[in-house]
Amino acid sequence: MPEAGTQTDPGLATAMRISVSRLARRLRVERLGLGGPETALSDIQLAALAALERKGPMTPGELAEHEKVQPPSMTRVIAVLEERGLVLREPHSTDRRQVILTVTPDGRDLVQRVRRLREAWLAQRLQELTPEERQILRQAAPILEKISQS
Repeated sequence: MPEAGTQTDPGLATAMRISVSRLARRLRVERLGLGGPETALSDIQLAALAALERKGPMTPGELAEHEKVQPPSMTRVIAVLEERGLVLREPHSTDRRQVILTVTPDGRDLVQRVRRLREAWLAQRLQELTPEERQILRQAAPILEKISQS
């Protein structure tokens, strides 16, 4: 998209939507290129597994809230992850109505393998940029994170 198109907020929104979508799609392709068990997981399943790996044990409700999905959707995600031996469901220590989800060693390995592959691809792309472009991205990263969490 031409730079002139980003001079207004609607133009910037359009340019960002297109660029972020394309980048997400490219990172997804890198995961699918592995050809292993990680390709059998949907994006939301992998995201939920990664959240548990990064943030630690959570209840299904906490995980649904973290991933911005409805609890019934997260229930289906958890069932697949549990069936594949990637997460464990254990009783909550103080609330017998709740369960706590934790990542298994296989789940942790899978997340770390996908993360390494995606980060290697992205690091290579960043090396193709000028130092000034990389500095702009360093400054933009926290802003993009803020937008993603809103």
